[in-house]
Order: sequence, then C-alpha cells, then structure tokens
Amino acid sequence: MISLSETLARVKPSPTMAITALSQEMKAAGKDVIGLSAGEPDFPTPENIRAAGIRAIEEGKTRYTAPDGIIELKEAVCAKFRRDNGLEYTPKQVSIGTGGKQILYNALMATLNPGDEVVIPAPYWVSYPDMVLLAGGEPVIAPAGIETSFKLTPEALEAAITPKTRWFIFNSPSNPTGAGYSWDELKALTDVLMRHPHVWVLTDDMYEHLAYGGFEFCTPAQVEPALYDRTLTCNGVSKAYAMTGWRIGYAGGPEALVAAMRKIQSQSTSNPCTISQWAAVEALTGTQAFIPTNNETFRRRRDLVLKGLRAIDGIECPTPEGAFYVYPSIKGLIGKTTAAGTRLDTDEEFATALLEEAGVAVVFGAAFGLSPAFRVSYATSDEALKEACKRIADFCAALT
Repeated sequence: MISLSETLARVKPSPTMAITALSQEMKAAGKDVIGLSAGEPDFPTPENIRAAGIRAIEEGKTRYTAPDGIIELKEAVCAKFRRDNGLEYTPKQVSIGTGGKQILYNALMATLNPGDEVVIPAPYWVSYPDMVLLAGGEPVIAPAGIETSFKLTPEALEAAITPKTRWFIFNSPSNPTGAGYSWDELKALTDVLMRHPHVWVLTDDMYEHLAYGGFEFCTPAQVEPALYDRTLTCNGVSKAYAMTGWRIGYAGGPEALVAAMRKIQSQSTSNPCTISQWAAVEALTGTQAFIPTNNETFRRRRDLVLKGLRAIDGIECPTPEGAFYVYPSIKGLIGKTTAAGTRLDTDEEFATALLEEAGVAVVFGAAFGLSPAFRVSYATSDEALKEACKRIADFCAALT
C-alpha cells in the first residue's frame, strides 16, 4: 500500500456528504428514505443564469482564464459588495474560486504556520476545523450553545483568543443552526477583535440573502470599518442563486492576501469553470427578484418544521434567523431506547437509528461540534418535510 501523509491523518471525511451519500444509496436500493441532510436549495438555477451559461458555450467562452477569475466577474463582485454591503474593493482585491470552500481553503493555506490557532464558534460548518488542520493550524473551538441561541458571546470570543490566534472564522446566518447576528450582536464581537490587532477575520457570508422575519444581514467589515484591512469577506453564488453545482465562490480582502491566494490556486486548480464564471456574472448583475420569492418559501418551510419538531417531547429548537437549517437539541432523548432496541447514548446513534428505523436522514450534532443535537435541512418540498416530521415524531414517541 502507498504510504499516506501525516497531514491527511489529521482530518476526517465530511460527515454531511457521507450521510447524504448513504441516504442516496439506500434510496437507490429501493428503501423509503427522506433526505434532510444536504445543504442544497431544491430550486432550479434561475433561467436567466442558465441562459448565460449556455450563451458562454455558444460564444466559445470555454478556454482558460486568469487563475482566479475573469475581470468581468471580479467587477461584478466589486459591484455586489458595494451595493449590498457598503464595502469598496477593486478587482485586484477579489479572488474567484471553485466554490466558497476553495476560497476559505486558499486563505488558510496562504497564512497558517504550524502552531497558529484559528478560533471557530461551535456549532460550526463541518469543514472549518479540518481545513485548518490541513493547513497546519490548530482549531480552537469557542462554544455557542442553545442558551445563547447558538450565537457566540463577546466573553467566549475573548476567552478563546491567545497570542497564537491568527484567524477568527465567522459565519452568519450559520450552517448548521441558521443563527444570524444582529448589528449590535456583531458589533460586540468586533469590539473584542479591535482589542486584538493580530487576529484577522475570515467571514463566511454564503447565506447572506437567506434571511427571514425582518432579520437584516450585516458583515464584520461593514459593522466595524477599522477591521477592513484584516478581513477576508467570503461569499458565493451557491445558495441564494441555487448554483451549488456550478462551483463559484468569491472573496474581497487585502491585495497581498488575495495575491497569495492566487499563487496557491495557480498551482492547484487554476481557474474555476469558465462557463460557470459567466453564469455568475449574470447572477450578480441580473435580476434579483426571485430571491424574496424563494425566501418566502424557505420561511414557510422553516415554520412548518419548527411546529412539527417543537411538538415532540424531549426536543428543543430555537427559531433560526436565516439559511435553511434548524438545529434541534435532543438532550431530553439521550439515554432512551428505540422501538428496535437501540440505546441512544449519543446524537450520532440517534441519527443512525432515525435513518435505519424511520427512513429519515439528518446529520448528527457531533459533526458540527455541539451535542446532543441534529441538523435538519428544510431545502426540500413541504410534503417531504411534513412526512419527515411525522416520522421523527413517531420515532421519538416510541422511545422508552
């Protein structure tokens, strides 16, 4: 056998992708499974964006581009930051990557040395800690539990920062909880960061446009302009524009950092898909009218799921401000036994039994760094969500 690197031994595969793949395999085998594990809108990519991709093919825009994106897309990103966030960037300050994940990975690879620490609030997106580990750094987990509606407090952030801290990763609205920080809540965190000038901010704004109930999105460099020179503001077209498979992410930040990220990308993937880049230009510059329509569908689904889950004894579920996830606590169910005789001592055992005995695929809370809980993605049909909530309720009612 080939000898694998020590770096690879520091990380694990993505649990969300593993569970999604397992549920798909079960469906293919003829089993009745409702998948609530994938973080992917179920809407089609809007027609004008699809047409832009087709047009790029027909016009022969299918060759290599600059390693980190075409100037037209960088200019569209600059216009987006100006329009939506009040942030001024030039094309030289913008990086285009193959999805938001590559943008984050490039930034960490470009800046981390062995022993450098990265503060990550938990619950967190499953890839943050492992990307830090791959880049040679050390993740420092700052808990943000249900008692604070899954939002990091200034005190918890202050306690997590050390002289070795290089980055603070911030995600709002959050995957996996949907928690969104108000201006005042974020200002309290940026006040802490202002006291620690050696800490940079890596902000993941992927769910920016998925916000409900009057919640108004804001991003760190917008709330505290003095952080502009040490913030990488990351985003992408995957969620709001239903373009997950197109794989386009982007970021704005200091020119020297973006240049370092460009160097890494030039020696790894080179440019993102040219066709996808042109489609993303249309996404950012074309009509945005479908976003409120899609959001109203997501809000209705969120409320449907909250109603169904909150009716179950032993489950507690705060109302998320955005994204398309809920993160129910199952503290009241740990230690119980299923109808099939499985004792549930962890949320992973809960999720496994729920899939095997009730045919509902969710992601267990330990994957996101905070247990006992599980993540539900409500980016699927009302009918599927209603049936899933019924199955979860029946499964929990049978616990002893």
